[in-house]
Amino acid sequence: MKEIDKVGLIYSKNGKILGTKAEGKNVYYIPGGKRKDGESDQQTLIRECMEELSVKIKEETIQYFGTFQIQAYGKEKGVKVKMTCYTADFDGETKPDYEVKELAWIGYQDFDKISSEDRDIYQKLYEQGMIQ
Repeated sequence: MKEIDKVGLIYSKNGKILGTKAEGKNVYYIPGGKRKDGESDQQTLIRECMEELSVKIKEETIQYFGTFQIQAYGKEKGVKVKMTCYTADFDGETKPDYEVKELAWIGYQDFDKISSEDRDIYQKLYEQGMIQ
């Protein structure tokens, strides 16, 4: 079984979390991305958030949220994504950068606008009262 190793940022505000939409995609994803060889979770999170959101993660605020293994969106059956999620604060104003074309605040009512691989994460966020 092939596994895609990703790290994501859960950033919530007013009952919604920050979502990203990449160039050529029609659904929103949790900000983050694939680990490069030798990177720790924290290094991946910091790099990906700078690339996608133009913000600098405050390392001291990084907290583990959960790890999810899910069928990869748009990939053949059996290709899984292992998404390790963290919450964190950052310095700077979010703006789309790199391959990200759009940012949005996503709530539970927006379930149909998110990638299928992120739906388990959104469900946990909803159950814990982090999104509405």
